[in-house]
Amino acid sequence: MRLQHLFARFNKLCQRTEALDHHYALTTLFEIMEVASRSELKSEILKDIERHKQQLNAYRGNPSISEQALDLIVEQLDQRFEALNSMVGKMGSALSESEFLNSIRSRTAIPGGTCEFDLPAYHAWQHHTPAARQANLYAWSQHFSPLATSIQLMLKMLRESGSTQKVMATGGQLQQNLPQGRNFQLLRLRMDDSLNLTPEISCNRLLVVIRLMQQQEDGKLLASKEDTPFEMTLCA
Repeated sequence: MRLQHLFARFNKLCQRTEALDHHYALTTLFEIMEVASRSELKSEILKDIERHKQQLNAYRGNPSISEQALDLIVEQLDQRFEALNSMVGKMGSALSESEFLNSIRSRTAIPGGTCEFDLPAYHAWQHHTPAARQANLYAWSQHFSPLATSIQLMLKMLRESGSTQKVMATGGQLQQNLPQGRNFQLLRLRMDDSLNLTPEISCNRLLVVIRLMQQQEDGKLLASKEDTPFEMTLCA
């Protein structure tokens, strides 16, 4: 989910044309490189793809399941698996060998470290046309394209796996037992934005507790005491 957040931020910044936006697109790319460098990440995602394929193939022959829809999603999983499995070495390792990118990356941790007098080559790049900068950013991001598309599909399937229920936080709090013998990977909430409420969630395999908090002018969160309806989805 952290990677999906970073990819979404990177894509949004790339669509803009200002050099400052592209600077923050680059810093986001460096964050992606940091997270994606985990040696076990690739194998974990490949295992998840295989697990989903096995679960879906178990539905074959079920008259209530569309074989055409099933074939389509299995084909998408196969494509993601092959693209990700074909990547050699650590993801983004080629970018780590770029002298230009490394010079910027090493300076971003220093306050004001990317000023023009420290990185004249980067200063020159920022004065390229927006289209040229966008082309560079797109080319660099393609090193993570198999990872991004795999994560997008897996999380989409996970989010759609649950059934939504309408619940009530009595006095601003909901406590609910979870079904025994089932493992849930994600909890989704949906509530009216106009309520200005932020959920604090704690859970284990048996119980989920949700407290609704309201932000004060000083930024502090205080517990709400109002009865509040919202929607909750448990995703397996």
